[in-house]
Amino acid sequence: MSWLDDISWDANGLVPVIAQEHDTGRILMFAWMNREALQLTNDSKQAVYWSRSRNKLWRKGEESGHVQRVHEIRLDCDEDVILINVEQVGGIACHTGRHNCFFKKLENGEWLIDQPVIKSPDEIYKHE
Repeated sequence: MSWLDDISWDANGLVPVIAQEHDTGRILMFAWMNREALQLTNDSKQAVYWSRSRNKLWRKGEESGHVQRVHEIRLDCDEDVILINVEQVGGIACHTGRHNCFFKKLENGEWLIDQPVIKSPDEIYKHE
């Protein structure tokens, strides 16, 4: 039996994953992993997710260079959510070019953007 068997995978063989910044404790992003992604993340110490939209493994930073170096992997009490503690290389976790993916804050019934774009996605993702 593997440590992967202790996880309560959903019907699609996925588990939700929260990426938390190692030095600040800030939540950077939310994503999904399948068994292979979690095994690769543990083995390589770099975050590998499962892209539901592309239906394939997604090595964080493979296009942008903004990899996540994994310091620790934790499983919650219900064994159905993973928390990974990471160093966010380049300081950009979001594909929008922001530090993290939670840059919209609800105020007075409206979503306000309260974080600047650090680097334009056009500069990050060079499409040929």
